[in-house]
Amino acid sequence: MSVLGLTGTEEDVYRYFLRNPRTPAHDIHGVFSFGQEGATLAISRLRDLRLLHGDDESTWATEPGVAVPRLMEKQLAAMHRTIRQLTKPWPILRSLQRDRQDPLPELSGTADGAGATLRRLEDLREVRAHIDELAFSAQQEVLAAEPYDTLPQEDIAHGRPVDVRCLRRGVRIRNLVRTSALEDPESLSHLRKLHANGAQIRVANELSQQMLVYDRHTALLPIDVHDTARGALRIEESTLVGGVVSLFERLWAATTDFATLTAPGAGRITRLSETQQRVLTCMCTVSKDEVGAQRAGMSLRSALVTAHKQR
Repeated sequence: MSVLGLTGTEEDVYRYFLRNPRTPAHDIHGVFSFGQEGATLAISRLRDLRLLHGDDESTWATEPGVAVPRLMEKQLAAMHRTIRQLTKPWPILRSLQRDRQDPLPELSGTADGAGATLRRLEDLREVRAHIDELAFSAQQEVLAAEPYDTLPQEDIAHGRPVDVRCLRRGVRIRNLVRTSALEDPESLSHLRKLHANGAQIRVANELSQQMLVYDRHTALLPIDVHDTARGALRIEESTLVGGVVSLFERLWAATTDFATLTAPGAGRITRLSETQQRVLTCMCTVSKDEVGAQRAGMSLRSALVTAHKQR
């Protein structure tokens, strides 16, 4: 009965009085090995729980059909209190952060090093640790832009559980990806799963800037946009974060909804072949179709047919 909150001694005592109702309480002292003090404490707590009744001369146990639901209700109430406390960890988190001796180099901040607004994270393990921390602390919104033709499998494996936990807590996630990512089966599967869990996803033909923004308060940007393995900058300065958010919103407004592109009947998203790219480039950079076709190395009719297929 430990799952119901009773110790082994308390369960033994309760079962004894179920088997031996209306017997003197002091009779139990010689029955079990836990001695008089242990028996007295167990009897006292069982009386407090209303699982034993009577007095020292005549003691009996509450019927199991009443006792078990009563204990279940008590345990569930305690669990609900704990859950409510766990959903509001921010005072604890703020207190711990005040005590933390942060070894990260600070590029700006107050004179004593507190309240740094820009941190350089050059170890990818540190970057992921900060992502975990910020995702856990997020209360309203996460903005993400991922400029990859194929979403890295390591990022998917690490990021999906974090994102799903945020979504289940009611945190809004808006995610920008490249159109080319939809051509990769594993990337597309990952995005579908995020979308099914409530993430808002939009697709851009051109996307070069990687960014993460948490509650419009903290942003993570790559140190080198051409080599994200070099690490990230953690930014908490309000003006800089505001600029990142503004850029994200402009990109978001100019993109296409993921659900629209991937809906049944929306058509398969494909890239142009090298020949198609060459023909369209030639046709669009000259004043006459004949000249464009000549530059593309084909007849005018073939060039027009190739270009028409892309409409």
